[in-house]
Amino acid sequence: MQLFLDTANIEAIKKYAAWGTVDGITTNPSLIAKEGVSLESRIKEITEVVDGPISSEVVATDYEGMIKEGREYAKWHKNIYVKVPLTEDGLRACKTLSSEGIPVNVTLIFSAGQALLAAKAGAALISPFIGRLDDISQDGMELIAEIVTMLSNYSYDAKVLVASVRHPRHVIDAAQIGADICTMPPEVFDKLIKHPLTDIGLEKFLADWEKVKDLQK
Repeated sequence: MQLFLDTANIEAIKKYAAWGTVDGITTNPSLIAKEGVSLESRIKEITEVVDGPISSEVVATDYEGMIKEGREYAKWHKNIYVKVPLTEDGLRACKTLSSEGIPVNVTLIFSAGQALLAAKAGAALISPFIGRLDDISQDGMELIAEIVTMLSNYSYDAKVLVASVRHPRHVIDAAQIGADICTMPPEVFDKLIKHPLTDIGLEKFLADWEKVKDLQK
């Protein structure tokens, strides 16, 4: 399973990319706004750090506006995926852009039916939001299982990108189900690497080494 970082913070991207575990980046208007920079300049910065899919989301809500923005984004770098919402105009834009060879990430998906429509419209990535479903007492991971099973029955090219990830268990469950990609904020990457027994083990190794290090000379 590929792991994407869900942020527009360039320092965080550099940090986690250095681990060798970041396959791509997802952004949205809210994440860009937090950075206080222009969308174009930040996306171009990201392309210099991560050699993988980078999702840049449209802000237009109408078909013509999405097409205009999507075509402009695609000029910035070969790895740009245009991110559109699962709406009527979003599906139309997905169909048009994908037919032009521009990869599309359809976002804000909360049902298997929506995922099916996105796949049929030519989406390269389908982004169901599991955390937000969990917030309203629905089983977000059950949705992932439905979508993975559904798409595996047919020959759609779309990949399932698990979004709105809140904790490491979401990542592990998504991997066990067979999702293609999981995108997560920096704090979840941090939690994935941490385990108290790892810390305790390292402390013990170093303490033992202190007892014998002088014998190594």
